[in-house]
Amino acid sequence: MIPSIEIHPVVGIGDVKPGDNLADLITGAADWIRDGDVVVVTSKIVSKSEGRLVELPPDEPEREAAREAALRAETARIVARRGPTRIVQTHHGLVLAAAGIDASNVDATHLVLLPKDPDASARALREELRDRFQLEVAVVITDTMGRPWRLGLIDVAIGAAGVDAMLDYRGLKDAYGNELQLTQMAQIDQLASAAELVQGKTTQVPVAIVRGFARAFPYAHGAGAAELIRGADADLFSLGTAEAVARGLRVAGELPDATAFSPADPPVRLPALPFPSTRSVTVPDNTVAAVIVWAPAGDLRAAAEAGRQAERLRAVLAADGLASGWLEIADPAALAAEVPAGGVPLGVLAIGRGSLPSL
Repeated sequence: MIPSIEIHPVVGIGDVKPGDNLADLITGAADWIRDGDVVVVTSKIVSKSEGRLVELPPDEPEREAAREAALRAETARIVARRGPTRIVQTHHGLVLAAAGIDASNVDATHLVLLPKDPDASARALREELRDRFQLEVAVVITDTMGRPWRLGLIDVAIGAAGVDAMLDYRGLKDAYGNELQLTQMAQIDQLASAAELVQGKTTQVPVAIVRGFARAFPYAHGAGAAELIRGADADLFSLGTAEAVARGLRVAGELPDATAFSPADPPVRLPALPFPSTRSVTVPDNTVAAVIVWAPAGDLRAAAEAGRQAERLRAVLAADGLASGWLEIADPAALAAEVPAGGVPLGVLAIGRGSLPSL
């Protein structure tokens, strides 16, 4: 039997101030909570009750300076930047805009930071609801985030207690007998988004109760929402834009000569190109090209510039997945006819499919 789930708003909590007891506020506004419910709480009121507020001066530029100082303090690293928008990773490991610092649903003289440890906050609230009010419930703390490949915001879980972060289907079979290999559902994020349907952003409903969700409630709190943070070793997009550019430049400066080319059999030889050249170099699959690097005879400055241009070309080729290697010329006279009059061949840049350093 597929269970039915109900979502109930908790109204009447009012403005939350530092030092307020959330368990008292929630049970006072919703004496109808019962065992098995999931109490979904926005991070905003958790942060307010814990005093996670930053005072804002009334005037600029001091006001903007206070915002910047708060952002720096909450940022572990900058992931991406475009104009005034900064996507950062917080000290929690969360990746979101402006470190989750918010100026909505708070008076104009304060900013609200995220809870210092959202999982710990969820555990503390759950324990108090159990110990003081004899309620065996789960607690999910939420925040609003954007998504890199979709428009619009969505509420996700940043803290949880009493409910597993993920529902693991791996090893089970679907209705057609196919074994599921990768399916792990972030069920606390599903609870967060479901609750937001009755909470909204302008209705002052910071708490919702999800009833009928029967997948959890171990006596232990569980691993918490931190379990959903993808580690750097499994993150295909862990580098921010600035970091990726910096790493690419470092790799370009350290490109080794490729030693494992993959030419066709027999190899298809492209015409040698004079260098420097304004023409682009295109290498079809399983071919090898040779680019002759040359400079005017006796012109050391031009020879140095030719070498610099050769390294630039190698970096561009590497970015396109092409390997390259520098070949010394055993008999310069054999290539003299392929360079302009007065030019001396310095070497040959061999280009082909091969093994490259990974970015």
